[in-house]
Amino acid sequence: MKVQTLAALTLFAAFAAPAFAEDAASGEAAKTEKCYGVAAAGKNDCASEGNNSCAGTSAKDSEAKAWMLVPAGLCEKIAGGSLEPKA
Repeated sequence: MKVQTLAALTLFAAFAAPAFAEDAASGEAAKTEKCYGVAAAGKNDCASEGNNSCAGTSAKDSEAKAWMLVPAGLCEKIAGGSLEPKA
């Protein structure tokens, strides 16, 4: 599962970077959502649930309560991604 998650994040990064640059250049705010269970170790965004209270504090890949911001609509397309914290 880790390989699938890391592959999905790599693809996301490759395709999302130009999209974010275009949105910023055109002055449009990109709509994002919290995606739980997909952050690589140390790559979660701030205020994740549980013992990851600040950005970059997740101890392992795909922690169930660690989240990262992704473009709206992308989270549910990523293997292991969830819009709600996992149990």
